[in-house]
Amino acid sequence: MSTTATASLVASKTKAAKKETPAPAAAAKKKKSVGIAFGRAINTAGITLFTRQLAILVNAGMPIMRSLETLARQEKNARFKVVIESLAESIRGGGNFSDGLLQHPKLFDRLYINMIKAGEAGGVLGTVLDRLAKFMEKAEKIKGKVKSAMTYPVIILGVAVIIVTILMVVVIPQFESIFKSMLGKDTKMPALTQLVMDISYFIQHRWLISVGIVAGIVFGFRIFKSTKGGTRAIDWVLLKVPPFGSLILRASIGRFSRTFGTLLSSGVPILQAINITRDTSGNVHIADALNFVHDRVKEGDNVAKPLDAAKIFPSMVTSMIEVGEETGALPDMLTRIADIYDEEVDNAVGALTSIIEPIMISGMAAVVGTIVIALFLPIIEIIKKMGAK
Repeated sequence: MSTTATASLVASKTKAAKKETPAPAAAAKKKKSVGIAFGRAINTAGITLFTRQLAILVNAGMPIMRSLETLARQEKNARFKVVIESLAESIRGGGNFSDGLLQHPKLFDRLYINMIKAGEAGGVLGTVLDRLAKFMEKAEKIKGKVKSAMTYPVIILGVAVIIVTILMVVVIPQFESIFKSMLGKDTKMPALTQLVMDISYFIQHRWLISVGIVAGIVFGFRIFKSTKGGTRAIDWVLLKVPPFGSLILRASIGRFSRTFGTLLSSGVPILQAINITRDTSGNVHIADALNFVHDRVKEGDNVAKPLDAAKIFPSMVTSMIEVGEETGALPDMLTRIADIYDEEVDNAVGALTSIIEPIMISGMAAVVGTIVIALFLPIIEIIKKMGAK
């Protein structure tokens, strides 16, 4: 066989092998799709832990790509493992860490990505990751405290619903049959007793209508909330109506201050930081105030004056921001404001819980007591009838 023929044969075999062997990118895509299909959902707590671990590794001197590969190897969540591997692959292909984050907008919001961009531009990625981790840990801590504070009232409400349902579906029908057998079917029941029996009958035999009414209320509320006017109305109620209004306002001020301060301290330009803070505010009226602040700052004004003119934030907050601007320590002052209001939120949640618990217990006692009284009224009539005989 000639040398030319041998070379052509080897070349043909090599081409065939390439066709049979999938490219690394294709294999990665295939693996990624499997992870997304069968992995557990990625929650905020998981992203917070990832950010903290990445900050530790980068600050220890490990290159970002190697840090991501290390975290990917130890990640138990298949879906998140694929995401981390894609981030490492993006850097391996010549891109930045922020470029990889942009491919996952549902997991990493604008605040996260812009802070990473600022850290990369300033050569302080480890410092920014540490600040970002602290920011996310603080937010998770507050969220956890609110959830734990509301656990007991939710349990009480659930128990109350179960008890009332059992009374309405099981107990009251039995008493109704006893009353009719002893007093006669044509005997007129006391008004309260008749009302309770009618409600019991409706729940038993018209439960589809009950479910439809509840579903209609929920669906109607969602439609109303999806409209511009509905969103503004609901957000206004959340900020103004006691006792939840003051709590939500404090939480919003704390979130605004910590977000804005973290972005500024990470090197994000002030106008961009205002826009990102606006998008993460969670309330349309606070977003409007920050839009006004953005326009005024763009024209050369400071932050404190337009923020005070918006009449959303307390004067103490705007005064502290003004002092921070005058002294050139605005990020530190915003962090102090956030710490103050986070502590106030903790205290307010505890106080609100202590108020809600007795109110719910009293309400539960009132409902059950009303049902018991309604059942005793015919029993009194039965005793009178038996005494007359």
